Amino acid sequence: MIESLRSLYNRDLNKLKAEIEAYQHEENLWKTDKNISNSAGNLCLHLVGNLSHFIGAQLGNTGYVRHRELEFSLKDIPKAELIEKIEATTIIVDSVLSQLPEEALKEEYPLVVFEDKMTTDFFLIHLIAHLDYHLGQINYHRRLLDLHHE
Repeated sequence: MIESLRSLYNRDLNKLKAEIEAYQHEENLWKTDKNISNSAGNLCLHLVGNLSHFIGAQLGNTGYVRHRELEFSLKDIPKAELIEKIEATTIIVDSVLSQLPEEALKEEYPLVVFEDKMTTDFFLIHLIAHLDYHLGQINYHRRLLDLHHE
């Protein structure tokens, strides 16, 4: 199970990096539109913060301190910096998962995030679903809003 999770997180964080890199016009990373309230840049910051907190800090004791509100309020961070954050997050997630003993997956996750306690494997599966949900939003955002300037 750990190897499957490592493989999926690596795959999908690399897809996130590719999506951010694919923006032709850097300023479009921060665009919003009528019913699209979160920019790709903010969704990227949110995913990095989410995984750095829930996997890095909670399971890996990295010392990462999350400022969730900034994930949605910061703007105009350079594309290169977003990519660096994704790369660093990919390394942290893989490192923590590679050191997690298989039996830890069936143990209770150290935080109560939802209404009830849950196992670590349940939450790691939830987190990859969350990553993929926002990855799909970023893909649509890019194809809708990364328009060429005439």
